[in-house]
Amino acid sequence: MDIAFCTCATASSSTALPSTDMRRLWQGLLRTFFWSYERGSWPYDLMVIAVAAFVLLTPRHWFEDQPQSTALASSEVQLVSEDSSLHTTTYRLDAKILPPAKRTAKPTPELERETHDILGRAVEELKGQTFQVRRIDPVRTEDGSVLYYDVTVHP
Repeated sequence: MDIAFCTCATASSSTALPSTDMRRLWQGLLRTFFWSYERGSWPYDLMVIAVAAFVLLTPRHWFEDQPQSTALASSEVQLVSEDSSLHTTTYRLDAKILPPAKRTAKPTPELERETHDILGRAVEELKGQTFQVRRIDPVRTEDGSVLYYDVTVHP
């Protein structure tokens, strides 16, 4: 009596196909993806070099990364008016201070946060103080682009 097939675990391991180049390549890719090489081995060192090269040599514009300026010139933020009856102060912010993505013609929460941060860093009277941005009025050029923002704050 001949058995046509066997379902036991030992039979599958003894009849397994020999390791092929494709299987070895797949295992190498899995070990690389899960970073499972021993420290100090040549594949580990090669992966560390590849990661360091990527971090150091990748152009900044690939990620649209722009450094944020922490130093503000006095000409970029100007006092426009003070209203003592409403306890508000209006400042004019040059639109060039803001990142291009945040320069909008209509006030948005992101624009409000950004102008709040800029005023908190640039205006001596507001540094370390709690204040609220009450109004943002964009001042446009003839072609419709935003030149300045008149920002009214309430301390």
